[in-house]
Amino acid sequence: MKQINSWVNDANSSLLTDLYQLTMLQAYWELGMEQESVFSLFVRRLPENRNYLVAAGLEDVLRYLESICFDQGALESLRALQLFSDDFISWLGAFRFTGAVYAMKEGTPFFENEPVLEVVAPLPQAQLVETFIMNQIHFQTLAATKAARVINAAHGKTVLDFGLRRMHGTDAGMKAARAFYIAGVGATSNVLAGCEYGIPVAGTMAHSFVQAHDDEMEALRNFTKVHPQTILLVDTYHPLEGVKKVIALAKEMGDEFQVRGIRLDSGDLAQLAVESRKLLDEAGLESIGIFVSGNLDEYSLEGIFRADAPIDGLGVGTRMGVSMDCPTVDFVYKMAAYDDKGRIKTSPGKETYPGQKQVFRQEENGKAVFDILGQWGEEIPGRPLLSLVMEKGRRLAPGDLEQSRAHCTDALSRLPEQVLGNEPAKPGYEVRISPRLEQARRECVRQYAGKLT
Repeated sequence: MKQINSWVNDANSSLLTDLYQLTMLQAYWELGMEQESVFSLFVRRLPENRNYLVAAGLEDVLRYLESICFDQGALESLRALQLFSDDFISWLGAFRFTGAVYAMKEGTPFFENEPVLEVVAPLPQAQLVETFIMNQIHFQTLAATKAARVINAAHGKTVLDFGLRRMHGTDAGMKAARAFYIAGVGATSNVLAGCEYGIPVAGTMAHSFVQAHDDEMEALRNFTKVHPQTILLVDTYHPLEGVKKVIALAKEMGDEFQVRGIRLDSGDLAQLAVESRKLLDEAGLESIGIFVSGNLDEYSLEGIFRADAPIDGLGVGTRMGVSMDCPTVDFVYKMAAYDDKGRIKTSPGKETYPGQKQVFRQEENGKAVFDILGQWGEEIPGRPLLSLVMEKGRRLAPGDLEQSRAHCTDALSRLPEQVLGNEPAKPGYEVRISPRLEQARRECVRQYAGKLT
């Protein structure tokens, strides 16, 4: 029986693709179709409950493109499928990505029809990498966007990522933690993500620690002995009684009491925060913070802060971890040029624009007002959003997570207020098409029409 290795790694990532990529690849190879092509990754339409998206996942794409190859194990796996010729499999043994990538910086807000990334490479290379690119950019963009909305709704309060246990697999748990951090989340409970990416880690305690003791007070006392500056969970049985036990513990420990806060994880969090704050302040514990968690997202936070709840930090888990209200977005990866000719789709509702492109963000007084989608090389006023990040199969500079985080914060601060809100923006953010790009599309349509009649 064959031993199954279910983990994706650099050695087998070339096989993490759709079968039709490989069947097309063999056809391209046999037909000698290896001229340069341009493929664009973009979103056709924003979801109804998203006014913008935040680009993320580029670093994983660049690492993949630098390392992709078919080792002997991968070649043998393909040979066992009995779908490909021996000569084609031998050709795959020398496969490497040698193209260029133009992309938006991670953390950049973008809108419909704007290319987040464009691949310029020989056709077989650009074709094969479609599935992996879409997989990584799609999920991490969803995660970063959801987190950005939560951060906006948190009104400056610290947000922690508690979502690992309910995310859709280990890769999602790692990549989401990184995307959340780019969007502004302060720390993660995911220890591996913290160690791998250099993200701050944070956590408190679970109800099970309290339940494992015969007495709640004893549990709080014991945990504080081991972790003096902890945040104590107080709602295992009755939240306000738990708060009173923390107050009693503070009196018992005197100057040795260093607990930083309490955590509320159930019930009416806003009301409980108000009542807990009152109890703590009356006991002279004004320095004790109040941390809340439990089914939080940007929508529930609106109600909590509308009630002026005295909350200092937020642990956000499942709803952010799986982007619950928007689990998918209409990302596509489409050919825009091949062999020095523009290529388009004309299908109703799925029309595309030809050639390599650039996005120019127009700003007034430091605020974005609209974008222009134009041809690469056009001289259009505004901030260009795409830049060359990989050339001849090698990235031009190492990624910097802190720079991506700072860029995201700055770029989001430049968006109009109505775009940042939870409700659909009316009017939405405008993306205009440059006259030159529109003319290029019309010429392609005319050429296609001549061939189809």
